[in-house]
Amino acid sequence: MGPLDPVAPRYGQASLAEVMPSVLSVLGMPYERDALGLGAALAGVDRVAVLLLDGLGWHQLGVAAPHAPTITDFLGGRLGTARSITAGFPSTTPVSLVTLGTGAPPGAHGIVGIVLNQPGTDKLVNHLHWEDQPDPAQWQPLPTAFTRAGNAGLAPTVVSNPKFERTGLSVSAYRGARFGAGIAYDEVAASMLFALRSSRLVYGYLPDVDRAGHDFGIGTGEWRTAVADADRLLTRLVDGLPPNSALVVTADHGQVDIPADRRLDLDQDTRLRAGVAVVAGEPRVRYLHAVPGAHDDVIATWRGVLGDRATVLSRDEAVAGGWFGPIPQQHLARVGDVVVICHERWAIMATEHEPLRYTKMVAFHGSSTAAEMQIPLLVVRS
Repeated sequence: MGPLDPVAPRYGQASLAEVMPSVLSVLGMPYERDALGLGAALAGVDRVAVLLLDGLGWHQLGVAAPHAPTITDFLGGRLGTARSITAGFPSTTPVSLVTLGTGAPPGAHGIVGIVLNQPGTDKLVNHLHWEDQPDPAQWQPLPTAFTRAGNAGLAPTVVSNPKFERTGLSVSAYRGARFGAGIAYDEVAASMLFALRSSRLVYGYLPDVDRAGHDFGIGTGEWRTAVADADRLLTRLVDGLPPNSALVVTADHGQVDIPADRRLDLDQDTRLRAGVAVVAGEPRVRYLHAVPGAHDDVIATWRGVLGDRATVLSRDEAVAGGWFGPIPQQHLARVGDVVVICHERWAIMATEHEPLRYTKMVAFHGSSTAAEMQIPLLVVRS
């Protein structure tokens, strides 16, 4: 399978939604399902560190390997095990963080994109800049894996940038955990290892690879530096694991570089704006909310204009296709009336609706290509 071939999420089998339930099962929680089969390799382990490296997808590991000796050891079978699983859909950070944090597919927890229309209004919810409205406990109603772990006495800890601690996204993904500060890779390593002294479940997050990909592109000098720092974090964690513990490493998505000549702008094409009341989603996956009566015309127009550059689906078609997993009625309207999934290296910009930074980005994610959807699962025990 090539990196630009489409990949469907493997909910219930081998997706990001299975990581935390599998880890909790290893730690002795009887009602959690070990769909990833971690128990065989981690029998006897009494504490687990889970690390998420933002943006470091499975297909980027080969590019990273020359600058990442610990990752190379994983890939070569000299250190633990390495395999791929899938992100949820869309393959983007808020969706993935809450999918990991709840152990549930996106449809179930309701965070089905970076930017969503708040049903019944013309307001947008940007989950990367979300404070307390809408109320996270209502917008994302599922209990998190950290709440379940806390109730079982595992004293879970989350290590991340302290400015994220009380955001709506963190509350949705991590509520129930203690918070430990860590920004740079060495701080994240130190905080995670310190937390493992008292917590049986520790989760850490490093955003650097994703940021470098967005700003400079995959394989650039800046990206290689970010990869090397992520690898140093891995090395410190592997070397510092206490007895009878394990490290599980994954990502939230991969990335693809998008050339300037493969970026369409819906705000500069009157055909694409016709009949559209609200534009949501992101450049690789667009959610279009149609004005009453225009749904069919919007689908027909977008299919005609985009051709083989994207798949254009109705909401019902996207849900029936299993992209979000089972989705309750209360979350359904958050998905656009029309869902546009970009193929290969295409993106659909919205220059009048979104920050200028989007136009300057090099690498993107969110769509269904293997490069974006397939993510690593690296496992090693002390």
